[in-house]
Amino acid sequence: MRKISDRLDGFEPGQFKNKFKMLFIIVSVALSFLVMRMWYLQVIEGNELRQRSENNSVRLRKIKPMRGLIMDEARRVLVDNQPSFDIVFIPNRTEDIRTVIDKIKELYNERSLTLTALSSLSGRVKPFVPILLERNIGMEKLAVVETHALELPGVVTEVTPVRKYMNGETTAQIIGFTGEVSREELDRNTADKLRTGDIIGKFGIEKFLDSHLRGKSGAEQVEVNVTGKAIRSLGRIPATTGDNVVLTIDSVLQEAAWLAIGNRMGAMAVLDPRNGAVLALVSSPSFDPNLFNGGISFDDWERLSNDPGHPMENRAISGQYPPGSTYKPVVAAAALEEGLITPETTFYCNGTFDLGDRVFRCWQAKGHGNVNLHRAIVESCDVYFYNLGKLLGVDRLAAYARAFGLGAPLGIDLPREKSGLIPTKQWKLSRLGEPWQMGETISLAIGQGFNLVTPIQLANVYATLANGGTLYRPRLVKQLESLDGHVIKLYPPERQGVLPVRPQYIQVINQALWGAVNEKGGTGYLLKRLDQDVCGKTGTAQVIGLPQHEKARKAKRVSAGFQDHALFVCFAPYENPEIVVAVILENAGHGGSAAAPVARKVIDTYFSRKKMMQTQPPVQAQGAVDTGR
Repeated sequence: MRKISDRLDGFEPGQFKNKFKMLFIIVSVALSFLVMRMWYLQVIEGNELRQRSENNSVRLRKIKPMRGLIMDEARRVLVDNQPSFDIVFIPNRTEDIRTVIDKIKELYNERSLTLTALSSLSGRVKPFVPILLERNIGMEKLAVVETHALELPGVVTEVTPVRKYMNGETTAQIIGFTGEVSREELDRNTADKLRTGDIIGKFGIEKFLDSHLRGKSGAEQVEVNVTGKAIRSLGRIPATTGDNVVLTIDSVLQEAAWLAIGNRMGAMAVLDPRNGAVLALVSSPSFDPNLFNGGISFDDWERLSNDPGHPMENRAISGQYPPGSTYKPVVAAAALEEGLITPETTFYCNGTFDLGDRVFRCWQAKGHGNVNLHRAIVESCDVYFYNLGKLLGVDRLAAYARAFGLGAPLGIDLPREKSGLIPTKQWKLSRLGEPWQMGETISLAIGQGFNLVTPIQLANVYATLANGGTLYRPRLVKQLESLDGHVIKLYPPERQGVLPVRPQYIQVINQALWGAVNEKGGTGYLLKRLDQDVCGKTGTAQVIGLPQHEKARKAKRVSAGFQDHALFVCFAPYENPEIVVAVILENAGHGGSAAAPVARKVIDTYFSRKKMMQTQPPVQAQGAVDTGR
């Protein structure tokens, strides 16, 4: 104790005071810095830091809207919505997304599951910006993610609506499908205010009316716990459901048309000639649009895109075919109106037509003898129309063909409609650099050569004849409706023009079309019904040119790839027509034997249903409520 006391006594009071002052200054400066830092954080940076703190516990969640329903003309639902679950990563706790993904894969592998889609991982991870990891997962995957929430920081599951296509491939070419917006679409459609992850229409009506069907997104502020799970809602702006679409399609007739074509490649268009409404539209083969709901797999996409039958092509509006003999009424109308023939004018058919050193053949090798216009259409005499083609010339014939709506898109309510081709002298000169030859006009007169039409165009030609000469725009959309059934917008019939052909000449042609089905020797006799109410025309279109030598011609016809396309177009009834059916079957042979029976099934379905509805008394439902629809 003595030694310690001696050491303390050794310090002078002045020395102690100096050291104490130094310590006091150091402590004061440190406290000053601490106070200044606290003042800076609380006053200068207070608002920003407070916002950051709130963001750590409050998340802004986007509410995806329900797309509008798509219904047929009788309001049978063709496209509905159903809930699905998505896995979403929100980097509010960790930005190491790869570690999270590896953990999900590990959990999946334990149950023989795979992570199917990582399309949203491109680009830089931004705090609080949700990243879609997987769309439309099953219940097993949902259970894995929910039960391992603590091991998956920032991972949440969200409920989103997806489309349910009730009729599958039957209406796929009409309805189309939806998918996540691409970067190109985001850059191109800046006015639509689209965001990454939005679902838009990609094909068919889904694409054509996407802005109406899509609706508007909502938002919700959600308080979350430390694992990122929602605790309670702090505020909500509800999403706006898209408009419902009512089509002109009759789904029962659509199903009948689909079954009638079967597994053959081809297309069918069914119209109401009184107003241009599309009652059915079939393209075969087709695809299942439900494959696209969760993001189509690579294997499914490869299968569809490499299918030689091109199921993604809507043949009814974009398939371009030679019209064959179904084009002959157009040629007849032009020749009558130009005064080159009368209904009584005859030409002799011995089976061939000579033009210079070329021989053009009639389908009837032995010929038809002397035929007038009526018999020429009934029996589809090629030689008769070779003569008309020679009289008309290519440019006059082209002018009338275009008046019938050929050679240009008709404006149907679908994307990707093609125009077909109606050639002229100038077209060939500018396209091929060659002058027009008379032999090419001869081929055009029976629907061969450069002529190309789509099935919807062909149906519209006969609809124009059936209604007496008015050209309507084919339309698929009847009206738009709100969620409660009130009509938002009507799509009325649109007249596009009137044929420059006198009514009496249209009547002459229609009488001949009636004879082609109902008179003996008519090429469409297979479609004759007891009611004798169908008017129509067969067609057989060559896929390639055939050699002049008969033996070589027969040899080439053996190969399936060289088989003719079969066509049949008709309308019914003869008085006051209500329905037009155009059928094209690829490489199926003769129109009368292959295509006419297909059209017959659709015609029978239409009139049997009409008769049934006329004979059944209306049923008044008990306690029925007017929904405004």
